Amino acid sequence: MLLTGKRKERISILTPKGVVLELAVLDIAMTQQRVSCAIQKDSGDDPDVTNGTLIYAEVSRSQEPGVFIEGGTGVGRVTKPGLDQPVGNAAINSVPRRMIQENLLEVMGLTDYSGGLNVVISVPDGERLASKTFNPRLGIVNGISILGTTGIVEPMSEKALVDTIRVELRQRRQSGAEYALLTPGNYGSDFIRESLGVDNAVCVQTSNFIGDSLDICRQLGFRGALLIGHIGKLVKIGGGMMNTHSKYGDCRMEILAAQAGACGAGQDTIQRILECVACDDAVRILSEANLCMETMQRLTERIAFHLKHRAAGELETGAIMFSKEYGILGKTQNADALLKKITEG
Repeated sequence: MLLTGKRKERISILTPKGVVLELAVLDIAMTQQRVSCAIQKDSGDDPDVTNGTLIYAEVSRSQEPGVFIEGGTGVGRVTKPGLDQPVGNAAINSVPRRMIQENLLEVMGLTDYSGGLNVVISVPDGERLASKTFNPRLGIVNGISILGTTGIVEPMSEKALVDTIRVELRQRRQSGAEYALLTPGNYGSDFIRESLGVDNAVCVQTSNFIGDSLDICRQLGFRGALLIGHIGKLVKIGGGMMNTHSKYGDCRMEILAAQAGACGAGQDTIQRILECVACDDAVRILSEANLCMETMQRLTERIAFHLKHRAAGELETGAIMFSKEYGILGKTQNADALLKKITEG
């Protein structure tokens, strides 16, 4: 609208998942210098406090070539290290930033515009909504985060998602699989493909419903299940949490601090871990204290204990825990054998 002067009340946009969306453009305000408009957030069945919220974008011309993205009213600001964005940046994650940039560069090319564009993303109700999220605890202040890896909110009502997991596992079982490969989400799927060299089509995404997924594996007669996941999820399993959604609690740093203490960590190290907002930061602190390997081994043993307890003797269970920054952090003794059975089955 800024570069053509033509009002657009619907827009077609390509999401990172490759899905094209046709969206209504709301609350349009146009001048020659800048254009502002909004899209209404649609969370589907997901229990998301931002569902129905208007997300605004304002675009203005810049003399400096390129696309410059900033957060406005209601978009949080990062104040602690360990998140997707560095301290001081608006809490607009890297995938949404890339999506904004790619789409604007395409429009600039289509309109033969060689200047730059300033983009301000804002959420008028964002600061109020943020109080209902974990943002304040994570060190994101004065608003919500602009997140996402696909641009699409997957169906997340608990029953619908557990039913979907059941269908996928039943399909695997009926195709002859005796061992299931489970992962909470996209991080795990990417790791399975990129770091383990395994076709992630064989894995089933469990979201936060790890306990339910193990129960389904037992009911369907699987002989074993291997869980591969990021430390941010699996550390909760080490504390006995079989549903890892944040609404049930966030005990990641408490568990890591307790395990580190059992390995001889001093008060200062434990305090630093408790102040972390991301598990990678805690791993770095453990590495600096020469306690990482021992702590991760203890944590992996607790993960193995709780998985075995949930399986109730009817299912062999194992786990591989990783970090995007540090790679594999721990794996149960039987993990390699289980993975071999899955890939050769």
